Amino acid sequence: MGIIEPGIGLLFWMTLTFVILLFLLAKFAWKPIVNAVNDRETSIQDALNQAVLAKKEMEILKADNERIIREAKIERDAILKEAREIRDKIVGEAKDVAKVEGDKMIEAAKQTINAEKNAAMADIKTQIGTLSVNIAESILKQKLDNSEAQNELVQNYLNKSNLN
Repeated sequence: MGIIEPGIGLLFWMTLTFVILLFLLAKFAWKPIVNAVNDRETSIQDALNQAVLAKKEMEILKADNERIIREAKIERDAILKEAREIRDKIVGEAKDVAKVEGDKMIEAAKQTINAEKNAAMADIKTQIGTLSVNIAESILKQKLDNSEAQNELVQNYLNKSNLN
């Protein structure tokens, strides 16, 4: 027998040991190992399913967020539009009120100017009348200083009154 060639006894004992080991493994270890592998496969599959579900849920949440953002933008735009309309309305009303007030003030100023103008004209007429009387008085005094001029003036008045 050589080193490389095994003997029959060695082969017998090796085969017997292998069969006993195989029997012991099948009896005690095979089921727990298979169960552990199956459990591991089941947990991996569950994890993958949960990952798929989480991904779908994230897509749904993302879509909801985008929808909410769009709605918020639409609402913001509507609020801004309403605010602009209110601002324009208030500005328009203020302009109208200011125009009416300005027109009232202009009309009041015109009336005041006309009243002052009429008062000034009346004052000027009064002053002109007084001045005219004073001038006439001065002229008459100069002309009537002598008695001959006075007689002539009286004669003219009498002639005029008789003619009327």
